[in-house]
Amino acid sequence: MNILGIETSCDETAAGVVVDGMEVLSSVVSSQVELHGPYGGVVPEIACRSHVEVLPEVITGALDESGLDWCDLDALAVTYGPGLSSSLLVGISAAKALSFRLNIPLFGINHVEAHLYSVFLENKICSFKEACPFVALVVSGGHTSLIQVNGVGDYKLLGQTIDDAAGEAFDKGANLLGLGYPGGPAIDKLAHDGDPAFVRFPRGKPRKGKSHTGNLNPDFCFTFSGLKTSLLYYLKDNPLSGDGLQVASVAASYQEAIVDALINRCQKVIRKGGRLVLGGGVSLNSRLREKLKDLAGSSGFELMLPSPRFCADNAAMIAGLAGASVGLSGDAAATMDACPSLRLG
Repeated sequence: MNILGIETSCDETAAGVVVDGMEVLSSVVSSQVELHGPYGGVVPEIACRSHVEVLPEVITGALDESGLDWCDLDALAVTYGPGLSSSLLVGISAAKALSFRLNIPLFGINHVEAHLYSVFLENKICSFKEACPFVALVVSGGHTSLIQVNGVGDYKLLGQTIDDAAGEAFDKGANLLGLGYPGGPAIDKLAHDGDPAFVRFPRGKPRKGKSHTGNLNPDFCFTFSGLKTSLLYYLKDNPLSGDGLQVASVAASYQEAIVDALINRCQKVIRKGGRLVLGGGVSLNSRLREKLKDLAGSSGFELMLPSPRFCADNAAMIAGLAGASVGLSGDAAATMDACPSLRLG
């Protein structure tokens, strides 16, 4: 089954073709980093306009790269949430039009659920269904969540951030350090030359009765706003002198605080003999991968990491999840609207 996926939930315009949910024939991503860089973050109106301009070329590029023709497609899949409403609408409109024109089925896909699935793209060891049950850490610029996955479509939210997502914390920290946007890759690269123990930044832990964790266990939740504030005050009291090693060490210490917070919650959730799946853009962070591998080795659980090219937002994961027969379909997909705050499950 050949499925063309479309992803426009935020600032990446993407399309890809996947066969039977696992074999990736193409994955084309058009980045908007240069457009949003001067603003230090994503500007929704700019993102939406860029999607409108480049999506046709991205879709035809993905089809050309796959070696297929329009008549070879069996279905279409598109992200309908969560994300920026104006950006989501561009992809949904294009997918609905193509579905009608080609007379093929359409699937509506949850973006976070697709990140869970990204690990299983081109995975010849096991499928999504075979890997269940497992615990997933989805960590990106918009999401930081721990999820118990009991089966395909059967999810339980264990914990999440009560303020900033980890990726957002990286971006804000990089902005304070003058490293530009996006912050995650910039801090990760610079931190290789620094000392992660140079500054002891707070690891952030929500407290029972004092944090907006709802019915979730605070021990499984995250908070990064205090970390950002701590960096702000540190830089006020200790202005950067232009010493490259000093900047690298502050960056490494800041990154260590984010990673330690993620590792600590995973350690509380995962059990010996269990399985932890990592997904989302921050899953590309080298320090996070390194420390999770160490934790897996010492705690006796299996760690599944996505291929680097499927960590950030992409359309292959959208098409792949549809290939696993997950998502809205039929009339529900034909009439779907953008759901900016769509929840998992």
